[in-house]
Amino acid sequence: MSINKATAKGKVTVQVFRKMKEKGLKISMLTAYDYTIAKLVDQAGIDAILVGDSAGNVMAGYETTLSVTLDEIIYHAKSVKRAVKNALIVVDMPFGTCSGDPIDSLHNAIRIMRETGAEALKIEGGEELLPDIKKIIAAGIPVMGHLGLMPQSVHQYGGFGLRAKSEMEAQKLKNDAALLEEAGCFAVTLEKVPAALAEEIALSLRIPVIGIGAGSQVDGQVLVVHDMLGLNQEFLPKFVRKYAELGDTVKKAINDYILDVKNSDFPSASESYENPTKEVV
Repeated sequence: MSINKATAKGKVTVQVFRKMKEKGLKISMLTAYDYTIAKLVDQAGIDAILVGDSAGNVMAGYETTLSVTLDEIIYHAKSVKRAVKNALIVVDMPFGTCSGDPIDSLHNAIRIMRETGAEALKIEGGEELLPDIKKIIAAGIPVMGHLGLMPQSVHQYGGFGLRAKSEMEAQKLKNDAALLEEAGCFAVTLEKVPAALAEEIALSLRIPVIGIGAGSQVDGQVLVVHDMLGLNQEFLPKFVRKYAELGDTVKKAINDYILDVKNSDFPSASESYENPTKEVV
């Protein structure tokens, strides 16, 4: 059972998100991309699961998220949906699927929702994509905005560094967040921005602000599950806290298996079949 009283009674919806903000309850969110991990994350009591385009990095080994296709994100989201009973499922719109043509963006959004059974979409971008976002929301699709470091714009930024360091960029971030709320977004994610700025934005909005590298004074947090479980053993950003070192655990288990196979210790007699008088399965 969830330890969060707001989610213990059943399904989390976008309305629950709003109520949690009103009550000052922090929102917990993790990524998931497959049935097995999604089921564990949901059973642990998470409030929301993000089927992120970070699947391109941790599942497919892409250098950036730009290579993730609509078909790929739909495949991952369908796998997650089969596992989840309570968490709100939010799906990233991949690079190029929401990029300034509202009709085309709506078509892509409808396809994700129809084929996956997800409950919301996450879209990177602010004022420049407002026509697309408004079109999607008008069609009845809940949208979570994403501002700050936007991985789909990595080449424009020239890297994955801290965003909104200058006064001009900070002001645009605040303006974009207000515009997303006005457009009808049910929440906004802020990635890799100064903590004080993120707090200011969270206090100024009526909708929840979910942080990733945005300090603790926002309405909730999201992390990539592979990072926080220690499955990703490559470079990790400063904002990632490892809650386990499963990468080492997995490698040890596999090494033990290899040794047992090489030494003929696996399978044992109890793990083998004899000639039965009746069929044994």
